[in-house]
Amino acid sequence: MATNFFFQANKILKQHDSSSFATKSERFKTIRLVDKQLVELGFKGLELKGLKLKHIDALLGKWQAEKLSAGTIKNRMAHVRWLAEKIGKKGIVPQSNAGLGIEQRVYVTNENRGKELSQEQLNSIPDQHVKMSLKLQQAFGLRREEAMKIQPAKADRGDRLILDASWCKGGRDRTIPILTEQQRALLQEAKLLAAGRSLIPKERTYKEQVKRYENTCIKIGLDRAHGLRHHYAQQRYLALTGFEAPAVSGERVKSLSETDKAADKAARAVITKELGHGRLQVTAVYLGS
Repeated sequence: MATNFFFQANKILKQHDSSSFATKSERFKTIRLVDKQLVELGFKGLELKGLKLKHIDALLGKWQAEKLSAGTIKNRMAHVRWLAEKIGKKGIVPQSNAGLGIEQRVYVTNENRGKELSQEQLNSIPDQHVKMSLKLQQAFGLRREEAMKIQPAKADRGDRLILDASWCKGGRDRTIPILTEQQRALLQEAKLLAAGRSLIPKERTYKEQVKRYENTCIKIGLDRAHGLRHHYAQQRYLALTGFEAPAVSGERVKSLSETDKAADKAARAVITKELGHGRLQVTAVYLGS
């Protein structure tokens, strides 16, 4: 049976959350978990408006005791912070994770996670919409949701793609340059297939198409296809700097010449924006350091 806390929180989620499907889904799961764990921690009969710093501290203590990764805790706290802001209690969750005592997340492994689609893999995909989504991910560094929700005819602005905020994580639109004849040709294929719509067939829901996408990735050995975004980032880095990214070459940034360090920094700023991230640090996951 749902508690008042969860009922009230879910109402807020439905009224105010304009984020992407993936973000909304994760936010819902986190709030549901928070509700369950607050009850386990002894806070029974809690109303949403009664959320206080002691509840945040109790949750944080539990998660740290469970030895969850810094990344997992930060993601959960981001959703709790969002909820607190919506009920006018912004101050109970510090904006800085350092203020909560959460250790710095380690992003960079310098492991090359870039992946390319082989022709054999593409030939084995019967669903043309899923196939096109994967090809667009590789060519433009799109996220999964973007690669399905994109309306190619609407996004194509000649020399660039404009991704609508409703297709993107965090509800922020972004621009990706169209630089090659291969990208242009692929977009023309995508527009013909979509016929003025998105790359979700009209007879399917987004959730149904996600399931087909996930099953396809498993069958062709592509995991969740995030490696296609890594490949895009690495190819853009090569084009912008003239040399391979550290994750590919194995050469650390600190060993580069001053000229190449400047080129590295400039390229990362461009790629961070194209991938739709807000922090330069995150892009190091794709490029190495």
